[in-house]
Amino acid sequence: MYLHIGNNHSVDTRDVVGIFDIENTTVGKCTKKLLEYAEKNHLCVYTTYEMPKSFIITVRDGREKLYISQLSAYTLRKRLGGYIIGRKK
Repeated sequence: MYLHIGNNHSVDTRDVVGIFDIENTTVGKCTKKLLEYAEKNHLCVYTTYEMPKSFIITVRDGREKLYISQLSAYTLRKRLGGYIIGRKK
């Protein structure tokens, strides 16, 4: 199953490690370092030019990507419906 994360970008739900709210998580030092690291190492994919509301971490074939989305973490989780990251409830 694929999760649409905004502006013609989708990710395979089997690759999703986590969906995070930017406003609530960026107050922590570790999250700030993670975002800086991802930006510095060209691991970020921006799905919007609008104010970002969430970020999605994926791993596929041992390679990490961090997607920045204008959709809220709540909306993205709701879109997963009856699925818990690759497994049906």
